[in-house]
Amino acid sequence: MRLSKVLRSDLNTLFLFELEDGYTVESVFYRGDTLCVSTQVGCPVRCTFCASGKNGLFRNLSAEEIYNQYELLKDRYPIKRIAVAGIGEPLSNWRNVKEAFEKFKKEGLKVSFYTTGFPTKHLRELLHLPHSGVTISLHSLNDETRKYLMPHAGKLEEVIKVLEEELPKLSSKKRKKVSLAYILLKDVNDSQEELEKLAELAKRLGVSITLLYYNKTFEFEPVSEKEYEEAFLFLRSKGVRVTLSTRFRKDKLGGCGTLVVNRNKELTKV
Repeated sequence: MRLSKVLRSDLNTLFLFELEDGYTVESVFYRGDTLCVSTQVGCPVRCTFCASGKNGLFRNLSAEEIYNQYELLKDRYPIKRIAVAGIGEPLSNWRNVKEAFEKFKKEGLKVSFYTTGFPTKHLRELLHLPHSGVTISLHSLNDETRKYLMPHAGKLEEVIKVLEEELPKLSSKKRKKVSLAYILLKDVNDSQEELEKLAELAKRLGVSITLLYYNKTFEFEPVSEKEYEEAFLFLRSKGVRVTLSTRFRKDKLGGCGTLVVNRNKELTKV
């Protein structure tokens, strides 16, 4: 595994790593202290709004390949935090992700996760690890809409069931580190009815909401800045803690959903 290319914007630095078998994978340094790492070459969930997983899963990364995204950069950048939020669904490569997590923790790093929550048996374990945050992607509470947006994710009720069972076992401090992610797509999942259901679920579970701004990659359209702010204020009015996409996550280079597998050459999924 070697660092093959570095791309920079005013906000983010994106790294392309070439793997031993010729595949490439990407990670991003942002916020001055955080490295976002990938866990798979491609992604099995294939969210229709996300460029990172549009071609499906090529293969899992080994624990060493996940860790080496940090190892090859740690002497060049002041990395204090790891966000397991790059290409791939970490829970579907759980054994290797957990091994890499343990290595990160030994380095004294704070580690947070973005996941769809599947397989749910691994979500149960993840919630109880000494993580610095778990954000669970929902993107719709309407089954038909969610299936359209996340065609290969599991059933929403299964994730909710795990959260209902496991969150009460966590301390209030640890529960505050759990969030529901929701990306706003114009005229798809941005209705007041959908946001009402989202607020109700977050309040019932006692967790916060991460309201994501869509970085346009495909045919979907982002809501306007005004609509984004209005959605934020609406959720806040329901008594829910809400965080917004930072400028780093909205950046075109390395922002949410914009990482692209194998941008250097075309590969066919097996």
